[in-house]
Amino acid sequence: MKNTIFMISLIFLSVFHMNVNAQKIDFFETSAGKLEIHHVGHSSLMFSFDGQIVHIDPYSRVSDYSQLPKADLILITHQHRDHLDTAAINKIHQENTQYIVAPICLETVSFEGEVTVIGNGESTYFGSLKIEAVPAYNIVNKRDNGIPYHPKGEGNGYILTVGDKRIYVAGDTENIPEMSDFGKIDIAFLPMNLPFTMSPEMTAEAAKAVQPAVLFPYHYGKTDTNEIIQLLKNSPEIEIRIR
Repeated sequence: MKNTIFMISLIFLSVFHMNVNAQKIDFFETSAGKLEIHHVGHSSLMFSFDGQIVHIDPYSRVSDYSQLPKADLILITHQHRDHLDTAAINKIHQENTQYIVAPICLETVSFEGEVTVIGNGESTYFGSLKIEAVPAYNIVNKRDNGIPYHPKGEGNGYILTVGDKRIYVAGDTENIPEMSDFGKIDIAFLPMNLPFTMSPEMTAEAAKAVQPAVLFPYHYGKTDTNEIIQLLKNSPEIEIRIR
């Protein structure tokens, strides 16, 4: 009996471990080669291209980062603990890891390694990868004291250019007016999680403003993802992928 219980426990732990580390991967052909996008969970992403590994907002609660590839670059959108998690960062940091972060992140963490700080409207390069920092903020959703969950100017969204593809990783934001000025977006990651970011209706409006060829709703918590599918059913030019 004890042996049976022990074996069941081992099986359960193995399944749990696989679920924790399970990721969905999407592949995109670019003029610079194949881009792999790993959906780690929550707002955590991992990009792999040209032999480089880029982690975005790594968060310990969604994966065992000790099992993931070490980072050549880590991008951080803002200072909240589900986006700036030192426990996850420490597990993927290596000697040559570089960081690109919003200025407010330096008020929370001292990074070990080469750090590039960019704010809204600024851009930089990591090798051939162009990274543009764009606004990410709340207009409607606010704390009880009237301060937005994400004040304007604090956090970044990022537009990454890989070859001929531009990928918009929105971070924590609402459907802000600046989205209409981003230009051609091939792939977009838009958050959908009240009260901190957007309702499905807001996310649909953001998608219509950005007009990505492929939309990944992300950071959606318990939000019913079927809602965004229904809201965009008359926008066939936007392919929605739920991960």
